[in-house]
Amino acid sequence: MEIKRDLYLKKLISYMWDGQVKVITGIRRCGKSYLLNTIFRNYLLEQGVKEDHILSYELDLARDIRYRNPLELAKKVREQVEGSSDRFYLFVDEIQMSDEVPNPYNSKGKTITFYDALNDLRSLSNLDIYVTGSNSRMLSSDILTEFRGRNDDVRVHPLSFSEYYSFVGGDRTDAFDNYAFYGGMPLVLSRPDETAKMDYLKALISEVYLKDIVERKKIKREDVLSAALDLLCSSVGSLTNPNNIANSLNSRQKLAGENTVAANTVKAYIGHLIDSYLFEECRRYDVKGKDYFDYPNKYYCDDLGLRNARIGFRQQEMTHIMENILYNDLRIRGCQVDIGIVYGTKKNKAGHTVQVPKEIDFIAVRGGKKTYIQSAYAMENEAKIASESKPLSLTGDSFPKIIVRHDIRKRWYDENGVLNIGIIDFLLDDTVI
Repeated sequence: MEIKRDLYLKKLISYMWDGQVKVITGIRRCGKSYLLNTIFRNYLLEQGVKEDHILSYELDLARDIRYRNPLELAKKVREQVEGSSDRFYLFVDEIQMSDEVPNPYNSKGKTITFYDALNDLRSLSNLDIYVTGSNSRMLSSDILTEFRGRNDDVRVHPLSFSEYYSFVGGDRTDAFDNYAFYGGMPLVLSRPDETAKMDYLKALISEVYLKDIVERKKIKREDVLSAALDLLCSSVGSLTNPNNIANSLNSRQKLAGENTVAANTVKAYIGHLIDSYLFEECRRYDVKGKDYFDYPNKYYCDDLGLRNARIGFRQQEMTHIMENILYNDLRIRGCQVDIGIVYGTKKNKAGHTVQVPKEIDFIAVRGGKKTYIQSAYAMENEAKIASESKPLSLTGDSFPKIIVRHDIRKRWYDENGVLNIGIIDFLLDDTVI
């Protein structure tokens, strides 16, 4: 049974023959290669494209090791495509395996990279180019710099709950609980039991992701990188900043002198975790002042299974886990997501009226449409209802407002027009926003 990734397939189809290089990015093992080499390939074959008109190179395999040399790759593709009236498709998988080679015409000149090869091949009007790469070596910032607007970036995430449930089926609540625990890495679904699933996730985060970052960025303080990762995993959904993390590390590990961890080091390491797509930073936005705050911000893990594995499958506080799942789903839907800050008022001890900041969990913006969203695990009493609803009433605008809850099954609107909807219902309905 094939796991459907229709959202990404539709995006690839929409980009066909637009003259750009389609760059499929995302955390390792999230299904980029499967999307390109199985799902998209099958689509092309169903449309009548001939098998030999799909030129495929998998640079992590020995059989294609020659084409890690970008000059060899460009030469081979040109031999197959140039001068033909037929249309061809080029798939290059794991392109981060490509080597940098000396310029054969200028030994002292800039080295030749896969960017040069792909930019050269773009000039072939009968060739449509698609590449995947492991994000910790091939970062979107590199791509944007080298291609300078000549690429389409297709960001792939681990399975959304909708994709996950379309594969596992069964009781929706059981499926959600398993998803919240093991996450959406596709190969988790093929593991035979709980122990195998846990071991797979633990190995991924320690043996693949962390080692990739250490190798690429030549990390000197692996202990600090590891500790920063642990703290981010423990604090998903909580406000934090590099200063707090550095102070916590220095205090916990009783570091002093030259071993003291600087906030700038932590900031750089958090940047590496973000660049590798393990985490995303969600910034706070002043709704009425229309400006961003510098710090603190929140950090959400791209896959809850990886987060849970890193902390030994402890700290299963569903309020934060649900918030992380909701954030990821909004990003998968293509939303820009911020934390909203609005201001209410209250009397201080001196009797003066003062402003009090209140938080809206998410401001989701897509295609010019804005939606305010609160994540509430349970609203068991009037005080909790007032606490979750009050910030939404302070926005001063009429954009849609939603409270996503774990404690209801049937959706309904309150007297202020705020939609109350269950988390599972929200995740399975892509028409809500």
